[in-house]
Amino acid sequence: MGTFTLKPHPDTPPKAIHGVEVRWFEAKDGRLILRWQVKNVDAIQIPAFAGRGRADGLWQTTCAELFLKDTQGNGYRELNFSPSGQWAAYRFTDYREGMINALVMDPPEISGSSGEYLYVLTASLDGSLLEEAAGAALSMVIEETDGTKSYWALAHPPGKPDFHHPACFTLSLPAASAS
Repeated sequence: MGTFTLKPHPDTPPKAIHGVEVRWFEAKDGRLILRWQVKNVDAIQIPAFAGRGRADGLWQTTCAELFLKDTQGNGYRELNFSPSGQWAAYRFTDYREGMINALVMDPPEISGSSGEYLYVLTASLDGSLLEEAAGAALSMVIEETDGTKSYWALAHPPGKPDFHHPACFTLSLPAASAS
C-alpha cells in the first residue's frame, strides 16, 4: 500500500527521535506486513524481550499500533505490537466504548532490529484482518532513554494525544472482494 510518515503530537515532542515511517505491504502469501522505522536508534528505549504472547498495557512504553475501522457502524479494532515480542488486540463498539479482547486466530509475529541509524519494528499479521475494515490508523508511542514520551500518528485531533479519535483513521482501505 505504501510508506507513510507519522507526525509527533505537538504537545509531546520528541527530544532526540528524528522521525517515524511505516511501510505497509501485503505479501503474496496473504500476510500483512507493517514495518515501523524510527530514526535515531540511540535515543529509543527498547523494552526487553518478554516472551511472545498477549499482554496489556504495552502502550505505556515504546509500542507500535494499528487501528482498523469496521465497514459497518462505529466499531474498530486496536492492535499493539511491542519490541518485547508481546502483542494486544482489542475490539471497541464505538469511540473508546465496549472494549473487549479481540479474537485473534493467528497471532502476529513481531521482530525488531537496530542498525546504525534506525530501529525497525516489524509486525507480520494474518491479512484476513483487513476483510472487514474500511479504514486504518497507524501510530506509535516512543519512550526515549531519558524517559521522554512522544506520540506519533498519521493525524492528530486537537487536544491531548488520542489514537482512538476518528480523526486518526486517515487511510482508506479497498472493499474486500467477494470470492
